[in-house]
Amino acid sequence: MKKLKTLMQSLFFMLVAQFVLMQAVLAESVQIKHDGLVLNANLVKADDNWPQGPVMLMTHGTLAHGQMEIMASLQTMFEEMGVSSLSISLSLGLSDRTGMYDCATPHKHKHTDAVTEIGLWHDWLKQQGVEKVALLGHSRGGNQTARFAAQTSAKDIVKVYLVAPAVSTYQYSVKNYKERYKKDLEPLLKKAQSMVAAGKGNVMMKDTDFIYCEKTQATAEAFVNYYQPDTKMDTTSLIASISYPVTIFAGSEDKVVKNLIPKAEKVVNGESSNLVVIQGADHFFRDLYAEEIVEMVVEELESL
Repeated sequence: MKKLKTLMQSLFFMLVAQFVLMQAVLAESVQIKHDGLVLNANLVKADDNWPQGPVMLMTHGTLAHGQMEIMASLQTMFEEMGVSSLSISLSLGLSDRTGMYDCATPHKHKHTDAVTEIGLWHDWLKQQGVEKVALLGHSRGGNQTARFAAQTSAKDIVKVYLVAPAVSTYQYSVKNYKERYKKDLEPLLKKAQSMVAAGKGNVMMKDTDFIYCEKTQATAEAFVNYYQPDTKMDTTSLIASISYPVTIFAGSEDKVVKNLIPKAEKVVNGESSNLVVIQGADHFFRDLYAEEIVEMVVEELESL
């Protein structure tokens, strides 16, 4: 009896080891180079036939990375339900960047840089023979994903999923900057715009409050790109320009993107674009809320 128990334990641990090994094989870090930078992404293959797709191309939120909690959770759940995914880490102007962006690091990146990088990773997937791609972006990454989707006509893209996408307006940025940093945004923006106009866009604005970072450094060009009036910062303004089917996921308890639901309700048409409100979910759709998103997405992708 004791020998049988020992044998069963050995078999169990062998199966666990094989499962871990299989996961390690199916999940891998990949890199590409662009403009002197090394870009990182995490590829999770649901099976050996993963290029048949659809493969989910995922973009994270502000100053985050491709393996932050929500992205890692979604990748795991997608893999469990047979969907492969590539979760990218935007370079934010840094080579081989991993983890959260350190606020002490000078900021040279632009919000719109992400559109180029999403396109590069989309090209990489095509080079791997991927036949169908679905786009997914969270928060600011949702806006950047929508921008990419609005400007491409790639035939392999089958669907766009925007999870709590940003709906910022210039008026909101002015108000938010005042509340967060107790100072006015407009004088700083005018200063940055003047520097750009004078050919000094790459000069650092020191001791400057920028995005979530207090008293950091940012180039004038970066400051202008993130804060200048731009209707496209409101993701709902882009929906009509996207030629692919779009689903917007919103959390009923989202305190970060507060006006998403009423804004999205005005632009979705129920056919090529839809709004799904996840009751009880906040901005990060943890646990069961993420599962709810994945189940809906997989069911839809299986029908394509």
